[in-house]
Amino acid sequence: MIAKAICIFLAAHTVFGQTQPRPAYEAASLKLNTSDSGSTGVHETTGQIVFENMPLDRLLAQAFGVRPPEIVGPSWLPETRLDIMAKFPPAASGDDRMLMLRGLLEERLKLAIHRENRDLPGFAMVVAKGGFKLKPAEPGSHTTSHNGGRIQTVTATKTSMEFLAGLVTRYLGQIVVDKTGIDGVYDFELRWTNDDRPAGREAVPGDPVPTLPDALEERLGLRLQPQKVSTEVVVVDHIERTPIEN
Repeated sequence: MIAKAICIFLAAHTVFGQTQPRPAYEAASLKLNTSDSGSTGVHETTGQIVFENMPLDRLLAQAFGVRPPEIVGPSWLPETRLDIMAKFPPAASGDDRMLMLRGLLEERLKLAIHRENRDLPGFAMVVAKGGFKLKPAEPGSHTTSHNGGRIQTVTATKTSMEFLAGLVTRYLGQIVVDKTGIDGVYDFELRWTNDDRPAGREAVPGDPVPTLPDALEERLGLRLQPQKVSTEVVVVDHIERTPIEN
């Protein structure tokens, strides 16, 4: 009887002690995009996802569940663009799909990373002196679209301030945290240029296209206030710039 109990315990320990294989795409294509286009896109249907002209730092951020500024690695990461088409089980969870993307980057780009805590320069997004300029939208499905290039445009519907802070983080390249205290969702369009305004000159009426911080204040009534942000970062120890062929 004792011997039988021991056998059952050992069998159960063997089964539950096994390491489960990491989720992986059923099939995936990954290649460099050299089109020099400023537009990016993510298209998803049941069991398939397509990344078009996606900067490598954003792919890494998605694979590890962080924001692009929390990826610390070679300076060429944002300049390296990839196209990915991948198939996955339709019932796969968001966490599983994140692991699938991570595994693909490890396999095709020989990615190796570690994590550590750092204090990074960033911003708090607060209401500007002139007050918040948007009216609440009815709750519903959220959408965003982005057109890139020298002049960039984001059109968003039913968007929270927390999500907006994430968008600004992506396009500004520094961490932005929502400190507006504003609830609800809103519709808006932001249009800005990444060209630098001459040093020491404030925005004035007649400037054709504002910078992103100026666009936030002019169109939405929000201001970016510099502050240090303590966060965990993903440090890239090794990554290949040219992927292994499919």
